[in-house]
Amino acid sequence: MGTRTAVRLHAANASVAVHSNTPAVTDWARRYVGPWWHAVSVPAASVGVEPLIMADVDPGLYEAMAGLVHARPHEETVYARTPILTARDTDDSVIAVSPADQLAYRSEPGIGALIIAGCEAEPVALAAARLAREMMRGQLLRDGWVVLHASAVTAPDGRTVLAFGSKGSGKTTTALLLASQGWGLLANDRVFARPCADGVEISPWPSAAAIGLGLLDALGWYDITRKRLQAGEQLHPTQDSRVTAALLAGDRTPLWEPGGKRELKAQVFPDQFETWFGLRLSTSGHAAALLFPRIEPGATPGIAETTSTLTDHDFMSGATEDRYPDIFGLAQGIDGGGRAEDRAAVAAQMAELPHHSVVLGHDCADNAAFLAKLAEAC
Repeated sequence: MGTRTAVRLHAANASVAVHSNTPAVTDWARRYVGPWWHAVSVPAASVGVEPLIMADVDPGLYEAMAGLVHARPHEETVYARTPILTARDTDDSVIAVSPADQLAYRSEPGIGALIIAGCEAEPVALAAARLAREMMRGQLLRDGWVVLHASAVTAPDGRTVLAFGSKGSGKTTTALLLASQGWGLLANDRVFARPCADGVEISPWPSAAAIGLGLLDALGWYDITRKRLQAGEQLHPTQDSRVTAALLAGDRTPLWEPGGKRELKAQVFPDQFETWFGLRLSTSGHAAALLFPRIEPGATPGIAETTSTLTDHDFMSGATEDRYPDIFGLAQGIDGGGRAEDRAAVAAQMAELPHHSVVLGHDCADNAAFLAKLAEAC
């Protein structure tokens, strides 16, 4: 771990460098965001004044940083579903520790610097990739981008079809079915959007994709996934172990948390859409149409009688972003979904685009054929 490595990440007009004493950390950042954002390995010495994450596997540094947090007045919150303690070191810096993950942090948003220290490579790598995305989000928000809760696919000419709706409505299903028909998968759950001279430009939000076992099977990807796992490959480590066990056992029954409130799903790396399932990923586009799907068992795919429109709930915000509150100050006071005036501008531009409320059934082939014909007409 003596030689330092670095990777530069770039999206739209924002960039972040990740610097580490452990190659696994920068390799992870490149893999996690690279398929949707640009990620290039660079000599560590070449990293300059750009926003920087220094993410090291260093138990001694972790202990020292954790001690600083415990020695100061601190508060507990939940970040990425894990308790984390945060405190102020100075007026401009935040220090934090996640004892469960053995991770410590120091954020200085004013100069665009974040230090992460941990005891094991995988937690440090996960945190570095996640916070590189959050640091990038802060830059994009300050430049007028907003975050939409939507799935998206693009045609080769950049026309982008976005799918909106509440959890379980069929956003991911719509995007994956269109991607299986040759459209480029730009995002599976949320996107960045910004008004431009010729409409609304769209940029990806890199993340692992959550796919239920039933949908995985319906798409014809279950057996591919099982064979890959049996051969020793892995899905994203945040995946529940019960999902992995079911896949290895060949059990296709959808899994649910006790009480049936949350489905347990396979967590697919962005690059696995290409290498495992043969999809094409897209890195940018321009909004061309909005779809509002809903899934009804036994339904014939078609246009719904009711018409849906974009609402405030389709924009991510500090109130809706429950997994990644801005405890490190990376958005520098801007709401996590963007400024109100920028959200209004995006909504106004999108109101001029075709809107289609659609009903999908459980036959993937019929759904895919219907969606492909509809999207091509947009």
